[in-house]
Amino acid sequence: MKRSLRAVTLVLIMLLVASALAACGGKSGSGGGVQVGIVLPTKDEPRWVQDEQRFKDALKDTKYSTEILFSQGSSAKEQENVESLIAKKVKVLIICPQDGDAAAAAVEKAKAAGIKVISYDRLITKTDAVDYYVTFDSKSVGAAQAQYLVDHVKGSGEPLYLYAGAASDNNAFLFFQGAWEVLQPKIADGTFKIANSSEAEALKDKKDLSRDEQSKIISQVTTNWDANEAKNKAQTHLTAAAADMKGDVAILAPNDGTARSIADVFAADSAIKSYVVTGQDAEKASVQYIIDGKQSMTVFKDVRTLVKDAMGMAVTLLDGGTPEATGSYDNGKIQVPAKQTPVIVVDKDKVQKELIDSGYYQAGDFTGLSS
Repeated sequence: MKRSLRAVTLVLIMLLVASALAACGGKSGSGGGVQVGIVLPTKDEPRWVQDEQRFKDALKDTKYSTEILFSQGSSAKEQENVESLIAKKVKVLIICPQDGDAAAAAVEKAKAAGIKVISYDRLITKTDAVDYYVTFDSKSVGAAQAQYLVDHVKGSGEPLYLYAGAASDNNAFLFFQGAWEVLQPKIADGTFKIANSSEAEALKDKKDLSRDEQSKIISQVTTNWDANEAKNKAQTHLTAAAADMKGDVAILAPNDGTARSIADVFAADSAIKSYVVTGQDAEKASVQYIIDGKQSMTVFKDVRTLVKDAMGMAVTLLDGGTPEATGSYDNGKIQVPAKQTPVIVVDKDKVQKELIDSGYYQAGDFTGLSS
C-alpha cells in the first residue's frame, strides 16, 4: 500500500512539474515556440553574419524568440527554410530574398499559413503575399554614389565605367536607377564618356529609363554581387579599352565587395593615372581600403537601424498592432508599405565620425586611421 501511495505521489509530482514547465514556456508570448522566423541570403558575406547577431540582440530583451536560417545563395534552399519555419508555426517571417521573383512562391506558402511577411533589405516581387518592406532608400544609395563621382570628376570627357549588382535583385535596379538619374545629364553634356557599355551609350540621352532599358544595361555590366565576377569583368573591359578610355577614370561599383576587386584591377593597369570608385555597406575591408586610398567612398547603411526597424515591425505585429510605414514600393503586383532608413556617404575624411565615433566599429579594427 505504501509503495502504491509513493507511486501515486511521484506521478502527481511529475504532473505538477510538467505543468509548471509548460506554464514557463508559455511566457515567451504566443504559447511558446518560435514566433519570428528570419531567412538571410548567405553566411559567406560579412554583412549577413553581422545581421544575424544584431537580430539576436534586438530580440533578447523581448518576450519573443527567433530562429535564423541562411539560404547560401540558393532559392531552393530559401524555400526549404521558409517551409521549415512554417512547420514551426512562426507568426512573422522576415526574409531577405536571394532572388526577388523566385521568393514569391515561398512567401505565398507563408501567407496561406497565416504568417505575416516582412521583406527585409531586398524587395520580394510579383506577389501580394508581402505585408511590409524594411529597406534603406535604395535609389538614394545609387544617387549618392553617382554624385560622388560627379563631385570628383577631373575634367571633361572623363571615362566612366559602369557596374551593377545582380539582375535577380530588385535593389540592383533601384541602385542603378538612382545613379543613372544623376549621371545621365553629365554623360549627355560630355562630362563623362561611357567606357564599357554599348547599351548605356545607346541610351545616354535618356534620363528616365524603363525597366527593360535598365535591364539591357545591367545585363552588360552585372557583377552578380560576386567579387570574382567583378574582377573578371573589369579585366575584360580594361583589356578592350582604347587609350582614350584610360587615364583618369570614374567607376560606379555597386557594393564594397565588387569595389575592392574592381579597384585592384584598375590599380594594376599602368595606363590608369587615377580612379574614383564607389561602394556600399561599409565593410571593414573596404573601410581599410578607403583609409589606404584604394577605394574612394562607401555608402554606409547602418544595419543596426534596419534590424531595429524590422524587429520593431515584427513585435508590433505580434502584439496585434499596425506597423508604421514611411512610404511604399511597387513590387509588380501591389504597393508594399515600407519603412525606409537613411544612408550616409563615408570617405576618408568621414570614417572617424561616422563609423568610429558612432560605435559601429572600433578604431583598433583599422591601421593608419587618423582622428
